[in-house]
Amino acid sequence: MYISRRDFLASSGAAAVLAALGRPTLSLASLQQTPLPVFTPIRRNVGVFTMRGGTIGWLVNADGVVVVDSQFPAEAKACLEGLNTRSGNRPVDLLINTHHHRDHTDGNVAFRGVARKVVAHEKAAEHMHQPPGMAAPPDALFPDTTFAESWSASIGDERVTARYYGRAHTSGDAVITFERANVVHMGDLMFHQRHPVVDRAAGATIRNWITVLERAAHDHANDTIYIFGHAGTGLSVTGGRMDLARFRDYFAALLAFVESQVQAGRSRDEILAMRDPLKGFESFGRFGQANPRDALTCAYDEIVAV
Repeated sequence: MYISRRDFLASSGAAAVLAALGRPTLSLASLQQTPLPVFTPIRRNVGVFTMRGGTIGWLVNADGVVVVDSQFPAEAKACLEGLNTRSGNRPVDLLINTHHHRDHTDGNVAFRGVARKVVAHEKAAEHMHQPPGMAAPPDALFPDTTFAESWSASIGDERVTARYYGRAHTSGDAVITFERANVVHMGDLMFHQRHPVVDRAAGATIRNWITVLERAAHDHANDTIYIFGHAGTGLSVTGGRMDLARFRDYFAALLAFVESQVQAGRSRDEILAMRDPLKGFESFGRFGQANPRDALTCAYDEIVAV
């Protein structure tokens, strides 16, 4: 079962009416714990699916189906059910993974026997087979097609291109472009107004992440619509090049802030204990508890070359 944004709004309104009439309904907390599948068309047969985990991009046209990322198994199944109603139960021509993290790839298993081809950057595929510090899921569906720099395929009248710009969020992040629709899935190269995950164990680097964002923006048009891997609560998972610039500037400010604290003689523990929002980027929220993939922690480790 799937639900469109319009139907979701309608059902939310109906729930409010039922509550007002005293009939049983789900609590707000229950609704938040059980996200509904939402399909949002963007442009020229390309759209975004949200439920739980990183966003899923999709293309359904008269000649084929493409899916970018897969969230978790139950969510991937819900996505497939919705896509089947749009495509008339066509097989999925391409399943593309932007990177290896499990909130983007665990759902691959739902595409076994459905997806004709699974595509990822060669380093992402390597990390999927052997995730740093853990084991791969026993039933994982791995990429059967990998690339080093770029890869392209035509699905009907749409051209899909995957590009690798270098180490950033991990060492294997791909940018997926629907060329004619002028829509780009950034995966976790874009966290919209929220502190990102920086996976140094998988080769991440904040300094090069800045360069990757600049190169991605340079290679696309001024009116390109970008799909973000994640967004702050209540914020859109799509946007424009100004959002990429904002995220780039966040990283520059983060590195400058941490460097200033190091130069002031503050210790690692003192810096990582800081919780106040980054000046000029208050909308990203307060820093969370320090951990190996926390942006503040990684900025410090990168600056002092730990």
